[in-house]
Amino acid sequence: MKDITIIAPDKIGLLADISYILGKARVNIESIAVTSVGGKAVISVLVKNSQKATDVLQRNGFRVSSGNVIFLKLSDEPGKLSEIAKMLADNKISVGNLNLISKDGKNTIVGVTVDRPRKARKVLEQYLVENAEAL
Repeated sequence: MKDITIIAPDKIGLLADISYILGKARVNIESIAVTSVGGKAVISVLVKNSQKATDVLQRNGFRVSSGNVIFLKLSDEPGKLSEIAKMLADNKISVGNLNLISKDGKNTIVGVTVDRPRKARKVLEQYLVENAEAL
């Protein structure tokens, strides 16, 4: 199984649309986590056939990420990014890319590409978008 992440403008019915598209394509959702910040929805889905799920969602106009990108929900305050970067550096995890996905003045969602995603997920567990406590 593999995680895929959909980033879309947050709107009523978005989850219904995505689950309908995946269901119609016979892609079973094993796990799902949803968060919304600054008008953007970040939906992390665990599926058995990530390529099929990615293809069908992209054909329907959705932006899909998979692979080594992990999504973090941080409080929007000075020094928070530095704290995360230090945690990664202290654990010898290299950051390849970091993108600000959205912010609403209270929280910020960032997508981080790392060389060791499994270890990064463990180190940053409390900040993961798919962590139920972070939602």
